[in-house]
Amino acid sequence: MASILDEYEDSLSRSAVLQPGCPSVGIPHSGYVNAQLEKEVPIFTKQRIDFTPSERITSLVVSCNQLCMSLGKDTLLRIDLGKANEPNHVELGRKDDAKVHKMFLDHTGSHLLMALSSTEVLYVNRNGQKVRPLARWKGQLVESVGWNKALGTESSTGPILVGTAQGQIFEAELSASEGGLFGPAPDLYFRPLYVLNEEEGPAPVCSLEAERGPDGRGFVIATTRQRLFQFIGRAAEGTEAQGFSGLFAAYTDHPPPFREFPSNLGYSELAFYTPRLRSAPRAFAWMMGDGVLYGALDCGRPDSLLSEERVWEYPEGVGPGASPPLAIVLTQFHFLLLLADRVEAVCTLTGQVVVRDHFLEKFGPLKHMVKDSSTGQLWAYTERAVFRYHVQREARDVWRTYLDMNRFDLAKEYCRERPDCLDTVLAREADFCFRQHRYLESARCYALTQSYFEEIALKFLEARQEEALTEFLQRKLAGLKPTERTQATLLTTWLTELYLSRLGALQGDPEALTLYRETRDRFRTFLSSPRHKEWLFASRASIHELLASHGDSEHMVYFAVIMQDYERVVAYHCQHEAYEEALAVLTRHRDPQLFYKFSPILIRHIPRQLVDAWIELGSRLDARQLIPALVNYSQGGEAQQVSQAIHYMEFCVNVLGETEQAIHNYLLSLYARGQPASLLAYLEQAGTSPHRVRYDLKYALRLCAEHGHHRACVHVYRVLELYEEAVDLALQVDVDLAKQCADLPEEDEELRKKLWLKIARHVVQEEEDVQTAMACLASCPLLKIEDVLPFFPDFVTIDHFKEAICNSLKAYNHHIQELQREMEEATASAQRIRRDLQELRGRYGTVEPQDKCAACDFPLLNRPFYLFLCGHMFHADCLLQAVRPGLPAYKQARLEELQRKLGAAQPLAKGSARALEAEAGAVAGGPSREQLRADLDELVAAECVYCGELMIRSIDRPFIDPQRYEEEHLSWL
Repeated sequence: MASILDEYEDSLSRSAVLQPGCPSVGIPHSGYVNAQLEKEVPIFTKQRIDFTPSERITSLVVSCNQLCMSLGKDTLLRIDLGKANEPNHVELGRKDDAKVHKMFLDHTGSHLLMALSSTEVLYVNRNGQKVRPLARWKGQLVESVGWNKALGTESSTGPILVGTAQGQIFEAELSASEGGLFGPAPDLYFRPLYVLNEEEGPAPVCSLEAERGPDGRGFVIATTRQRLFQFIGRAAEGTEAQGFSGLFAAYTDHPPPFREFPSNLGYSELAFYTPRLRSAPRAFAWMMGDGVLYGALDCGRPDSLLSEERVWEYPEGVGPGASPPLAIVLTQFHFLLLLADRVEAVCTLTGQVVVRDHFLEKFGPLKHMVKDSSTGQLWAYTERAVFRYHVQREARDVWRTYLDMNRFDLAKEYCRERPDCLDTVLAREADFCFRQHRYLESARCYALTQSYFEEIALKFLEARQEEALTEFLQRKLAGLKPTERTQATLLTTWLTELYLSRLGALQGDPEALTLYRETRDRFRTFLSSPRHKEWLFASRASIHELLASHGDSEHMVYFAVIMQDYERVVAYHCQHEAYEEALAVLTRHRDPQLFYKFSPILIRHIPRQLVDAWIELGSRLDARQLIPALVNYSQGGEAQQVSQAIHYMEFCVNVLGETEQAIHNYLLSLYARGQPASLLAYLEQAGTSPHRVRYDLKYALRLCAEHGHHRACVHVYRVLELYEEAVDLALQVDVDLAKQCADLPEEDEELRKKLWLKIARHVVQEEEDVQTAMACLASCPLLKIEDVLPFFPDFVTIDHFKEAICNSLKAYNHHIQELQREMEEATASAQRIRRDLQELRGRYGTVEPQDKCAACDFPLLNRPFYLFLCGHMFHADCLLQAVRPGLPAYKQARLEELQRKLGAAQPLAKGSARALEAEAGAVAGGPSREQLRADLDELVAAECVYCGELMIRSIDRPFIDPQRYEEEHLSWL
């Protein structure tokens, strides 16, 4: 049975088509061109499977790309749709006349149940060939199975529910483990849970669905011919926590909630719609006698799982008294009813039939229809043929339906990528909101459409809705392109007039104060919007005229600030010596450029207030650009002038964390002139790292020297790492300060010793105090008594140095012992190295005549070869070929270079003229042939290619080169 599932378009079958209801070419009022360039693919496309069954098909199920069908009464055909050309036939081995009543396949496609008319049930696992009867199930005619989607796996179904024709609901569990002859049965247990009743008594359980909510609650929906039951609850704690016993136990004393309909088909069927990317179903459809009960599934509801329920009556000619529906499947927006001779697709939003797909009589009557939830494909079959439906872009025209229902949000969601359709939806929504007197919402929608601007504006003017007109104009202005300058000028001027008129009407009314403030804030937002800045700047002359005509000086200033035209206002105040008013304008509008321009004038008249304003602005001002104003102001030298400058500079350094060198240098100069006490504190706070200080070290040194601040000079010398100058200057101020400076070069012992000798010379020669000199000697471990002795006068006795001399001799003795120990250790290490070298000279390997190359398996001695300590042997060219692919790019380049040089340096006869020239070239700086060969050996033969790191690094390399895989594959056929 070759190509069982090769599909083709049956020339006699009719494809189901759901086409959009719009003309092929047209120019709608919105301005979009809607051109349908090619025929649109139908939503539901039917394809017949090229398959002729050997016997009649009695049942068919599909799940997770696994198709199972029963042929006749004794054959099961299983097909993995991913491997359609490998069908699997399983003989049931039945000798009686029992027929297959129904088949059930779980969501993983692994567990197949076959309910027989003889009240027996057979179990087949996908990975097995054995048909196993379920002994515990015998005597029950199974009508429905509720699979456990939360716990079911390929090896076990987990707890499942089983509904029978007698109205009983059982709980069971199946295992795929076969075991031996006396191994465990596949049905681990089978126990009754509940009985479903109608008015006449127990009724067949037509459908069973089990789900688990996000909060851990369990949901079971069971249907009979006329009733739909809901079981909602949480499983009891303990050993039954994963089963359904606790859920059904809650309904022992009272019946579960149910929906009942009087009409009766004799059967019913329940279908769920589950999105691919979700784990819980989202909608349901129940096919019963009165029609199809459709609704949403909400696992979060406490009392009922069903919501938004409505009953769609059957189409004309369909129903219990006419042509009864045989099966139902549910997609995202349609449910498909299977009749004996056709399939009818009904839209779940409108209840209208959108597709009637008739089947030819030659295929026989349709038997059933199923859906593979993993792929979304629909399958229908007769006794002699199998058909498959593909669902493509089902939501393409849903927006029209939602639009007719005035559900505009959903309509926009489903046509978001189609601008022409979106424009139609927005225009309809805007008209609807206008009729509902929701003018602001209408204005927002109109602004997004391509409707005529004048028409919409007149509608709002006639309705006296200035606020909605303002909203419409603002949104239109926001959507203009940079080239539409004329339209932008018109809109900005019109909006300004509308705002000013409304503010003027509200300003005198005390009851409308809140509304006035809200309007003012919106007007200011409009004027200050960055999106409108370009348009407002282009129309600033017109807007200034409008503001002046309305006498709104407050917004004139506000608009001038936004347009950066308020410089004339500040200049006007300064010309009339109203410096505080000028500073108030600067402070209110907080424009740094104006502060830089007018600070030299204001600081001469109101220095304290101006400095406070600078501090208030903080980091918005660049202190470097304010330094010229401070310099001009502080040149008078008065204490108040210097203190104000220091006050602002300290704020910049300490609060704002300024790092600019100019600021720190200027603060240093102010300290040196007016506050010497703060100078050294500032320098010490800045630290001693020359890379981290923010001031100019040379400038600071010159400044401190000019004003005679010696301690500050010593600190700067230390930062500059001029330790000798620092010690020399510190000795003029304080010996302790000099000692601190002498200890700074910690890594340069020679310099430290030199500095301490300076201090010792100063102490001995200037102070002539032997005790102080000895204390200095004790402070520095680098100084020894012999270093200090030349500084003392000749008349000083040795008694003063007795203790120091003894300590020095002890130190020398200890150092000599350390040197002797290190020499002994070096001698022992050298002897061990000589012994290891001698042992290495004696190592060798033996090559036999029959030895072969480990790579090419040819005799080794035919060509130059390499022998490794691990025992592997390679020809030189074989080793080179094996090593090259594993080398990095730079080593491969080096290898090619060495090969090229070796090829150029051909071996010459010893003593020939060319050989002598080659030796001369090698001596002159070029590598010799022996050196090139050694470099090549180091690169290629550093380690065995099979035992070294190269083999470890190649662990992820495939055994067969991907480029040669196809050739190698064909060679094995």
